[in-house]
This record gives sequence, C-alpha cells and structure tokens, in this order.
Amino acid sequence: MISRRSFPLLAAAALGLTLASAHAAEPPKEIRIDWATYNPVSLALKEQKLLEKEFEKDGIAIRWVQSAGSNKALEFLNAGSLDFGSTAGAAALIGKINGNPIKSIYVYSQPEWTALLTREGTGIKSVADLKGKRVAATRGTDPHIFLVRALQEAGLTEKDITLVLLQHADGRTALARKDVDAWAGLDPLMAAAELEDKASIFFRKKEANTWGILNVREAFAKDHPALVRRVLASYEKARAWSLANPDQVKAYLVDATRLPEAVIAKQLSERTDLSHSKIGQAQIDSITEAGIALQKAGVIKPDVNVRAVVADLVDGSLLAATH
Repeated sequence: MISRRSFPLLAAAALGLTLASAHAAEPPKEIRIDWATYNPVSLALKEQKLLEKEFEKDGIAIRWVQSAGSNKALEFLNAGSLDFGSTAGAAALIGKINGNPIKSIYVYSQPEWTALLTREGTGIKSVADLKGKRVAATRGTDPHIFLVRALQEAGLTEKDITLVLLQHADGRTALARKDVDAWAGLDPLMAAAELEDKASIFFRKKEANTWGILNVREAFAKDHPALVRRVLASYEKARAWSLANPDQVKAYLVDATRLPEAVIAKQLSERTDLSHSKIGQAQIDSITEAGIALQKAGVIKPDVNVRAVVADLVDGSLLAATH
C-alpha cells in the first residue's frame, strides 16, 4: 500500500528518472572522430565527407582530430576529446588495462606497419645487436610493443638498451641525424626512412603487428548505440570505396603527409590490407598473444588477467547490426 504522504515523493522520483533518461538519450551536438596517416580508411571517410552526409539531417556536426599515434588517440579518448579513435590492437589493450574506458569495435586494416630500422655504420644486423644501443620508440604504440616483444625473443629487455622516447616522426628524424642507433618505425614514416634516409629494416615479423582497430568511448557507445552503428556503416562505405579507389586513397595520403608518392605506394601496396572489418576471434587472439608476451616481459603486471581484459575490450556486436 502507498500512503498519500509517500505518493508525491514517489511521483517526483519517477519524474526525475524519466527526465534523466530523456537527457541521457539526447543526441550529441557533434561526433568527435580521429583521422590518422596509419589509418588510410579514416582519410577516405574524411575526404568523402561520408559522416557529414550521414548526420546532416540530424543536425549533428563532425569534428575531425588528427592522431599522431595510438598513444595520442588513447590520450584523447581518455580525456573525452574524442568519441572514436584509431589505434593498434595491443595499444588499446594497454590503454584498457590502465583504466581507459574504451571498446574496440572495428578493424580498419591488417597492417605490417612496424619493424625495427637502423642506419649505416651502426653494426646492427639483428635484435641481439641492440644491446647497449640507443633505440627510439613511442611508448604505448604498436612499434614500442613490437620492440619489447622482439627484445624478449632475443633474450633482452628494455634495461639492455637506452630507450629514447619520441613521437614517431621525431624517431625517424633522430635516426637520420644519428642521435639514435635504431628506431621502432611506423608507416608511412618507416617507408619514408627506407626510401629517403637510406634506413634499413633489420627485423620484421608481420604476425607481431597487431590489427588496426577503431575504438569508441564506452559511455558514448552506451548512450548512443544507434549512432555508433551509423558511424560504422559509414566506415564500411569508406573501406569499400578505398578498396575500389586505391589511387585516390594514395593521393589523400600524399596530401596529408606531404611525402612522395613512392613512399605512400610502398605503405599501401606492400604493407596494408584493407579487406577486413569485422572484429572477432582473430583480433582477440592477436591482442591476447601480445598481452601475454608483454606480461612475461614485465610491461603488464603479473596480477592482470589479460584474457579477461581482452574479452571486455573487444565488442563486435555494433558492426554486426550494420551487415
């Protein structure tokens, strides 16, 4: 039985919940999404204005933000200045472990975008030769994770080298200027270093490159699942367009990076596969393998349940609804 005295209180509480739900369901005024030179599909999406066309009727603006690396995309996602951000799968895992509230929802590429490079005169011919050397890398990105795993396979750790923390572009410059002996590179800068700086790859391992992953803030996905599906549907249009128009994608990257066409051609034709989109078991396995390797190397704390974190990170359900 509800007394007359308690009824107004219950009614007010119910009204408050209704208003709160209505407020949570309100569409955002803008969607904040990144573009990155390591994510060619993002450039097609941006230049073709597919999101602008999709959300114009809703009055939702699109704000584009450049990510210079996975670490920057994760930084922006964690700060709430991005709703969607492009990273490597293993980098997303590190972010999740460190408390970044994200979900990995889409595959934009299967790349071989990182390898270890050196220059003439260093005497470096294998990972073992890195002992005592200065190596540039961008912490929290696939190249850095790739470096850690390569060192582990060679029986070394970061303590055996001098790790020089630089953003990707600065790492390339440092190698060319002889400020470092090696660099954990990232395309297209890696391709540029090969073709323009005479840098050479001394260690590569395609399967240790984790997938190119699109992430969304958990709060945004929870509040606006229908919008997320529409963003992914537009991403799918951009990916299909990119596969059908490789020369135009190459032109977009040349304009964005101001790098020669030969450099971008090397990135796209030799080391970038855009034929995947659905995130699922292949990505779970790849990210988990990287996580366990990093845990053995001491980068991830031993008490972290890597498999459980990956299971919480990867969510392929939002794309499935678009197919």
